[in-house]
Amino acid sequence: MGANFNLKTLTVAIATLSIASVASAAGLDRSGQDITAFLQNGVYAEAVYTYIDGDVTGKDSSGKEIDDIAESYDFFRYGVKADINDTFSVGVLYDEPFGAAADYSGKNDFVDQNPLSPRNGEGTNVEVRTESITGIVGAKLGENKNFQVYGGPVAQRVKANVKLRGTAYSIANGYSTNISADQDYGWLAGVAYSKPEIALQAALTYRSEIEHNTQAAEIYPFAQRVGLSPNRIDNIEITTPESVNFDFQTGINPTMLATAKVRWVPWSDFAITPSLYNETSQKLAGQPGIPPEGLDLVSYDKDQWQVELGLAKRLTPVLAVTGTVGWDSGAGNPVTSLGPIEGYYSAGLGAKYNLTDNWAISAGGKYLWFGDAQGQIPSKTVVSNFEDNDGFALGVKLSYQAKQNFN
Repeated sequence: MGANFNLKTLTVAIATLSIASVASAAGLDRSGQDITAFLQNGVYAEAVYTYIDGDVTGKDSSGKEIDDIAESYDFFRYGVKADINDTFSVGVLYDEPFGAAADYSGKNDFVDQNPLSPRNGEGTNVEVRTESITGIVGAKLGENKNFQVYGGPVAQRVKANVKLRGTAYSIANGYSTNISADQDYGWLAGVAYSKPEIALQAALTYRSEIEHNTQAAEIYPFAQRVGLSPNRIDNIEITTPESVNFDFQTGINPTMLATAKVRWVPWSDFAITPSLYNETSQKLAGQPGIPPEGLDLVSYDKDQWQVELGLAKRLTPVLAVTGTVGWDSGAGNPVTSLGPIEGYYSAGLGAKYNLTDNWAISAGGKYLWFGDAQGQIPSKTVVSNFEDNDGFALGVKLSYQAKQNFN
């Protein structure tokens, strides 16, 4: 008979690995849309805070230095779940799945240097934020309740601001858009398998794309040169991408746990296409890099793959430590100048301390080596080069867990 690792003896080592699991990933990915809070046993609740700071510097196409464009940012994640009985479970999760924060400054081609311009001294800037609330209902199946199917609705809110400044953007220098906040809905579905005697758990989760219809207020000074008004408020459709997550863990021995996470997001299908920006570019179709259908403001060439492997070791009945290594493929290179990195490699450490039988606090940090990338404008013209950049992520989690008995 094989060794019985007993899930209870390993719970102190579980859930420390996802504190700072994603940072400055491909496309607009941020939180990784983690659902492992729902997969915990009994009543479970968590609150997670993550802080991320990157150092992304480079040179424009004329050789001028570009100071750090990566603005530090933070976000929260919350989760709560409970078992209704030995078959059904319910949960609610909150996270901030997608976003971007970049700000150019200094004397380079991404800052308006024209002393006669009302925007003199302004730099290119982008800010995108999203929030999601997911409701989940799960049902355990099989003689030993080893299988679980789950699913539920997702409410998502998105808003964005973009400013293009400097000669790097050619005729688009001075363009701005403010995309109003919008909330819309999608869904989640998944299947999980567990074998508690060896602390094995595997889950495959699919999240649908979510189509947002909102308004974009645009200012495009060049538009009047091609017979269009330089100001427009119009509808815009933004579809945040679908995704697939695979989460796996298993006990190696009675005090050690191995984990793996794999994530796929088809960023090659994603685009932000404000109507005035697109219509202006259509008027210039046939010029280098401009197709008849015009240009997207933001788009990506490749899909994202992300892999993270980890080990958790219980040192004492109340203390565990963890280590992770990770890789993110990026979403293509060259890539938009609003986020000029090509994925990353990462290494992280974390610890979890049980304050009581039910309450625990976890803390972790991760160092990231960003992939070198060339920044391009929407016409695919390369206008910058970014090399030897890095960043870090810090996280803290407060969690509560209690047994439920249905005898």
